[in-house]
Amino acid sequence: MNIQPLPGKPVLLLQGEETVAVIGDLHIGIESHLRWKGFHLPSRTDSMLQEILGLSDRASRLIILGDVKHRVPGTTRQEVEELPGFFRKLCDSFSEVDLVKGNHDANIEDHIDSDVRLHPPGGMIWEDTGLVHGHTWPSTRVMSCRHLVMAHNHPTVMFHDGVGKRSSEPCWLRGAFRGPGDRYLQVPEGFLVMPAFNPVLGGSPVNVENESLLGPLLNSDLPDLENANIFLLDGINLGRRSDLMVTGRTYRRRHIRAPRPE
Repeated sequence: MNIQPLPGKPVLLLQGEETVAVIGDLHIGIESHLRWKGFHLPSRTDSMLQEILGLSDRASRLIILGDVKHRVPGTTRQEVEELPGFFRKLCDSFSEVDLVKGNHDANIEDHIDSDVRLHPPGGMIWEDTGLVHGHTWPSTRVMSCRHLVMAHNHPTVMFHDGVGKRSSEPCWLRGAFRGPGDRYLQVPEGFLVMPAFNPVLGGSPVNVENESLLGPLLNSDLPDLENANIFLLDGINLGRRSDLMVTGRTYRRRHIRAPRPE
């Protein structure tokens, strides 16, 4: 099976017997959270929906790796109003829609179309690939797959120039496992961490010294993070994570990126 990011997009294409599009971290309802912080933005749910529906020209099936909704705990009025129609249109455009539950998806089953296949946080399997959100340990079945794809971290790469200016860009983090440990008898050949689909979300730089990544798996000794490669959305391979490390204090991903003026 061929696993390739869609150039310029936070979308992964799995090409096997059929082509599957994979996305994660939509955080529908984030505008309500931003409004509480003083930023007043119109809902971007429809624009994200149209972009996802456009993937049906390339893929017959859609897999969402968690955090479809934003509010946790609870559900906002915006989420109650937007989620049912959002999923109904997805199910009308793709032959199958799968959702792996993320840490923000409590009670998501109350707001999705009945045709959506809902999977537990331990993940799901498609052909030889395991897919999880990433906030809990993957199941042993998922970890016995050849490849592992996860979301949750909203990965970005930080750039730090000689005059102290810092900037960051969404990225993919691709690496291998060192080998099985006490928890798993088998581990995949490699892992891939996806950037967030919603562009309003802030990210966590994956190349800052003394900053841990999110989720138990990436905080364990199993993945070889030092030799993982960082890719920009346009496909440029920046090289090994260990060669791109920068120092300095950063904000964790739960801080939302302030929207740029339209």
